[in-house]
Amino acid sequence: MGNCFGSCPEEKEKQPQSPAPKPAGKELSWPKENGGGVEQEQYPRWPSVNGGGGGGVVLEAARLRVFTLAELRAVTRGFKPEMVLGEGGFGRVYKGWADERTLNPAKSGAGVVVAVKKLNPESVQGLQEWQSEVDFLGRLSHPNLVKLLGYCGEDRELLLVYEFMPKGSLENHLFRRGAAFEPLSWDTRLKIAVGAARGLAFLHSPDAQIIYRDFKASNILLDSDFSPKLSDFGLAKHGPAAGKSHVTTRIIGTYGYAAPEYVATGHLYVKSDVYGFGVVLLELLTGLRAHDLNRPSHQQSLVDWARPYIAGAGAGSGSGSSGRKLAGLMDARLAGQYPPKAALRAARLAHRCLCGDPKTRPSMDDVVAKLEEIESMAAAKTSRGTRDSLPPPRRSPYRSSGGKP
Repeated sequence: MGNCFGSCPEEKEKQPQSPAPKPAGKELSWPKENGGGVEQEQYPRWPSVNGGGGGGVVLEAARLRVFTLAELRAVTRGFKPEMVLGEGGFGRVYKGWADERTLNPAKSGAGVVVAVKKLNPESVQGLQEWQSEVDFLGRLSHPNLVKLLGYCGEDRELLLVYEFMPKGSLENHLFRRGAAFEPLSWDTRLKIAVGAARGLAFLHSPDAQIIYRDFKASNILLDSDFSPKLSDFGLAKHGPAAGKSHVTTRIIGTYGYAAPEYVATGHLYVKSDVYGFGVVLLELLTGLRAHDLNRPSHQQSLVDWARPYIAGAGAGSGSGSSGRKLAGLMDARLAGQYPPKAALRAARLAHRCLCGDPKTRPSMDDVVAKLEEIESMAAAKTSRGTRDSLPPPRRSPYRSSGGKP
């Protein structure tokens, strides 16, 4: 969940008065996965409520398991340090094992892996973020949203239980180095961009009407086949009421990803999310963090540095100059192995998403359509055996400046 960098004094967000109501029935029975494929995965996947299609479903009521604290202690082997998967603003995330059908605690290897997020009592986050997660993810089902399986609110402890995402976060794969994190290929990056865009477009749909507010690489989790799912809905807000263009709320988010109009005024638009998507798309192209204090001051903001490159990728620029600028922008770890025309279109799309005026940004439906065109264009080239690639780019001044990538 995001880092707070200010607040809007005129209006404070409504604080929840009590924990989320418990859904009727303590246990939720999940249908068994049918068909092949599961045995090829390191961990079984949770079945999709919507049948695995491209669309999403807004449920009338949450279908969540209400866990006891004792059950989650058993699931995580007593919250042992060796079970920790990671840690964020809310608290630590533990690995655990649960029965696939009942979600009761299971022996290691006997059920499915789950992820248990436990609130750190010293965190600035708390009941409000936990409540938002339950309220939103408990009623939303989409192939590109992580599944919330249940929750626990007991003895002042707040916990959330999710499906386990074996590949971890996009942030780790883009920015960490080491044998465990090989460079993502162009096709994988594009697959992640398309899937994440679909998830965000579903949140913006008339059925859901949700502003995500915290779209960033660390909140995009990856399945075993690098299928992306949006996670962490602690900062999500219901969209503007009828006739309104925005929601006025306290300013909270993550440096580098938050839209400028939101940071300046506290006015949160649906297309504020589109700006955040543009930042992540830029990270996928460059392999660089949105904001990095280890870089020289004029290069700490990825968006500010990249604007001349992506502005030069506009439709009116010559293909030769655009290609040269693009080579200076692209992640050197790709070693030139990407289709230049497809990458150029992706850069143009990022430029549109990052427009200063939210009215001029595309909708997420438009973003999905453009990315699917780029994906199909690259796939067509591959099938014809004529996939283009560029030689490895010269080291860009952004990376030769002495700052860490």
